Amino acid sequence: MRLKSTAIVGMVAAGALLLAACGSSSSSSGTTTSAAASGSAAASSAASGSAAGGGAVSGKVGVILPDTKSSARWETQDRPALEKAFQAAGVEFDIQNANGDKAAMATIADQMIANGATVLAIVNLDNESGAAIEKKAASQGVQTIDYDRLTLGGGADYYVSFDNTEVGKLQGTGLAKCLGSGDKKIVYLNGSPSDSNATAFSAGAHSVLDPMTNYAVVAEQAVPDWDNQQAGTIYEQMYTAQGGNIDGVLAANDGLGNAVIAINKKNSKVIPVTGQDATVQGLQNILAGDQCMTVFKDTNKEAAALAKVAIALAKGETPQTTGTVQDTQANREVAAILETPEAIYKENVKDVVTAGGTTAAELCTGTYAATCTELGIS
Repeated sequence: MRLKSTAIVGMVAAGALLLAACGSSSSSSGTTTSAAASGSAAASSAASGSAAGGGAVSGKVGVILPDTKSSARWETQDRPALEKAFQAAGVEFDIQNANGDKAAMATIADQMIANGATVLAIVNLDNESGAAIEKKAASQGVQTIDYDRLTLGGGADYYVSFDNTEVGKLQGTGLAKCLGSGDKKIVYLNGSPSDSNATAFSAGAHSVLDPMTNYAVVAEQAVPDWDNQQAGTIYEQMYTAQGGNIDGVLAANDGLGNAVIAINKKNSKVIPVTGQDATVQGLQNILAGDQCMTVFKDTNKEAAALAKVAIALAKGETPQTTGTVQDTQANREVAAILETPEAIYKENVKDVVTAGGTTAAELCTGTYAATCTELGIS
């Protein structure tokens, strides 16, 4: 995936989006409806809402989140941020989670459209199923947005995400910073092969680390569906095959990184491990010295950008974008808004708290409290 330079149109921030752990979406009456638990239940339990007040909007927005396993962010960060933005704009909305089930995601999409959604945003589970949803939506006059993950071969009208190649570059730079000079053996634990973002992360990391000839890549493997349990098994096999002679791990996100750390602890080994998403677990691993760094993707900014695009479409307006990305499978350019990620090390963990990515109360528990105090996190 590459970002092409275009005339950049300034975007106005969509306001402060408070993050709160939440598994439901607010309705127009102020009550709550539980989000889908799994499979077909996910398809049947609509979590819809509209805000009292605000200007009348003719359109309705549907958002389908992917799961709860690949990252905690979808329910604890993205959902509440999006709810708040749609409510503030007076836009009717329906946010559901497919819980990793492609058939459920397709069913949810059908139900959202049947219930009047004019704009549909998805975080695809893979390119093929995501493309099918987008093409079917387009055939029914529904505009679509790829959120966070670009659907290759799909037909999304817009793409809202972070610069994912840059995410990988930050991870590669971070691992090199933590490894230091000298000959080192490293392994890559990449994200799901069905996720186009994972390809971009890996490419970005390789672009930084490959020219550093003192680092030898002794193993590399993708983790199906970002499954943390499988990640642990895969890494343990790598570790065994290398006789434990591994000096650093390029792990694509905090969940995979934590799986690596568990195996390292089992073998009384501490080595640099990267991550992504700046989850509480990942940040605590950094505070403890078990993880080298993570990449903070401020979901406040990403959710604000998605809400801004979706709200404009619901109002029949043309959204402002900052560039384009290439869908290499469909050979077309997709109008995009790409936010900038930030590398997080122990010394700037506070940045995540300051930005609202987590709270000091969530992060600075138990044995982490003293380190938080040292770093001025309160």
